[in-house]
Amino acid sequence: MCVGLGLIFGVMRVINFAQGDFMMLGMYAAFYFFTALGVQATFGNTFGPFVAILLAGPVLAVFGYAIHLALISRVSGTRTTSLEGEGHYAQLILTLGIALILQNGGLIVFGSVLASIRTPLSSSAWELGPLFHDVSVFVNKARGIDAVVSLVTMILLTLLITRSRLGKSLRAAADNPIAATYMGIDVDRAHRVAFALGTGITAIAGGLLATNYPFHPFVGVEYVIVMYAGVVLGGMGSIIGAFWGGMTIGLVQQMSTLVLPTQLQNAAIFAVFLLIIFFRPQGFFGRMVERT
Repeated sequence: MCVGLGLIFGVMRVINFAQGDFMMLGMYAAFYFFTALGVQATFGNTFGPFVAILLAGPVLAVFGYAIHLALISRVSGTRTTSLEGEGHYAQLILTLGIALILQNGGLIVFGSVLASIRTPLSSSAWELGPLFHDVSVFVNKARGIDAVVSLVTMILLTLLITRSRLGKSLRAAADNPIAATYMGIDVDRAHRVAFALGTGITAIAGGLLATNYPFHPFVGVEYVIVMYAGVVLGGMGSIIGAFWGGMTIGLVQQMSTLVLPTQLQNAAIFAVFLLIIFFRPQGFFGRMVERT
């Protein structure tokens, strides 16, 4: 989730309040691919959910591309040069409005009943060990596969950003849009592709989450603040930083349950977040900028 949001901010410098709701749409897309569009019958209950999740990513990427083309492009990219405050005020209101529309539209279309993507792997585990003194480590099978899918997705995204011509255009548009325009790069198109990639990646993350947790149309609100915490922790504008920021958030969230009730997971996250930001305000991979 954090990487998708970090990609959008890193390239476009747009604070997207609707990112959590794109994640919610990814959950429902994976759910309906699995239950209504034949993936369950074709691939079974064990690996069918993960096929549905991977199919949901491109679908939401196309949706994100269309949303940027129709709406976000009006207040971002080269158009912001003529807007007061570089259009940031309009971006905030627009993305917040998109979030509200997606939430309430999802409530109308999907209903308020909790949904989940059921797989037998969610209730079984691999045993590693005994390692020492007859101590074994148990890894939930669904979460283990989720981790592998996440890692592979990150590797593919890193190769795309660092090795491909498209990735170079995205980095150029992020570093210096004016110079990129002089070099023949379509900055608005680069922003559109970045928004689509960020939306698709977050949709895959939402689908992976749905194999372990039930969801509803307002689930995005619960995660969007945590996404931003991970992005800020890693360093605003850094995709690698967003990855490690998200990893830190996830580890703190899970380890905190050893000593705290589940209801205090988010409190533990933000306590650690504030502690790290106090000593390193630019985040893990952010850069200090001296204003003149």
